[in-house]
Amino acid sequence: MKLRLILGDQLNHLHSWFFQPQDDVVYVMMEVRQETDYVLHHAQKIIAIFAAMRDFARRLRVDGHRVHYLVIDDADNRQSLPDNLDWLLAHYRATAFGWQAPDEYRLDRQLADYAAALPIPSTMDDSEHFYTTRDEAAQIFAGRDSWLMEHFYRRMRVKHGVMVSDTGKPAGGQWNFDHDNRESWPGIPWEPADLRGRHDHSALWQTIQASGAKSFGEPNAANFAWPLNHEEALQQLGRFVEHALPHFGKFQDAMSFKAWRLFHSLLSFAMNVKLLSPQTVVDRVQSAWRDGAVPLASAEGYIRQILGWREYVRGIYWHRMPGYDELNAFGHTTPLPWWFWDGQTRMRCLATAIGQSLEHAHSHHINRLMVIGNFALLAGLSPQELHRWYLGIYIDAFEWVELPNTLGMSQYADGGLLATKPYVSSAAYIDRMSDYCKGCHYDKKARTGDRACPYNALYWDFFDRNRDQLASNQRLGMVYQQLRRMDDGALAALRERAADLRSRLQEL
Repeated sequence: MKLRLILGDQLNHLHSWFFQPQDDVVYVMMEVRQETDYVLHHAQKIIAIFAAMRDFARRLRVDGHRVHYLVIDDADNRQSLPDNLDWLLAHYRATAFGWQAPDEYRLDRQLADYAAALPIPSTMDDSEHFYTTRDEAAQIFAGRDSWLMEHFYRRMRVKHGVMVSDTGKPAGGQWNFDHDNRESWPGIPWEPADLRGRHDHSALWQTIQASGAKSFGEPNAANFAWPLNHEEALQQLGRFVEHALPHFGKFQDAMSFKAWRLFHSLLSFAMNVKLLSPQTVVDRVQSAWRDGAVPLASAEGYIRQILGWREYVRGIYWHRMPGYDELNAFGHTTPLPWWFWDGQTRMRCLATAIGQSLEHAHSHHINRLMVIGNFALLAGLSPQELHRWYLGIYIDAFEWVELPNTLGMSQYADGGLLATKPYVSSAAYIDRMSDYCKGCHYDKKARTGDRACPYNALYWDFFDRNRDQLASNQRLGMVYQQLRRMDDGALAALRERAADLRSRLQEL
């Protein structure tokens, strides 16, 4: 008898494992406190993964496969992968053990070490999900000092024949239409209706709570909108391409307190647990562009996120782990203010972005990067604490994709290994790309004074404090030119205001 382990983010029913039922193979799936508890997770994240796992097990059984599924409150559940595997291997008198390559380093090491100690043969198979292998990005950038995503993205486009001619030329004559995709949203067109299927997971939520697993955020268990299986994810993809993708490119960086989804697909959860393959998504978007249903800039902008950025950060993750999660280039150690857990701050942008995250377990990339992450970096919050918060609060957050985005792109904690500059701004950018500043307690234009927007003083103070590390960065030339033009009194006032803000973050 052979045991094969399926993790909660390996729900790919098209995997070659499942081509043909085999009487001598038992598939093992388990809900364990090891995975609910390694960080504090949003309630919807736990519910969504468990619900999708249970439906996946049901599908396997219908297709004739043997499945042993341990629910969170099963009396036989030892609540950790190794302990449960010990029991299951003995129970089935297994003669071989198999697992798919995990996407997180901690699980990769745990299972590799576990299998190495087994007295029976063991095999790790590929997850058959990504465009690239774990080390493909490292091979592409071998010998290069800088890992520019744009270089990687172009290589992927050509290799996989995505939006390129037979001679490898990009559609529209250019690789990147980012300059066309930076408009604020004026309120029209309105975001498409949220037609995602709804599920009542109240009973599952009660079971999760009874198990002792801790969580935060709104569970919304009785009216749950995240996909349960491949078919629901496909339907969501189809509706996105038809109703939202035509406007996605233009407004992909826009933010609004009136519309938390805008024109984003919300497909990242389905892709990251492998209910939906990135190839399926890219092919569908490319087909819509070829059919004339979607503008080139929208299709290219979306495909860049999937074929470019998603695969790129995975390559960064596997090349830099272990140890990437410990990087802290600026030495920031300030704990997260408590309003990260309840959204109760007078800064309207942060109250909105965090509030949306708590309510939906999701917020799009500009809220994450240029509102929440921006403030965290300017205020000197611990990148490790922020990493754990992002990993817990977002339904699509798995460490392979979340960690490089947080420590590298958002917090510049790797000192520029991933991003070419810190992604920070004053209130001006947030005001330009959102409606958050209207009606805020703070004045978006003021730099000093009790009602001055905290982003303003913190922005200039950040660059002032970090001159030694950042002044030589060519992309920051204008920033430091402006700093040099400031008179001593103005700069001293900004420093004083920033120091005061950092001393009482809980009160902002």
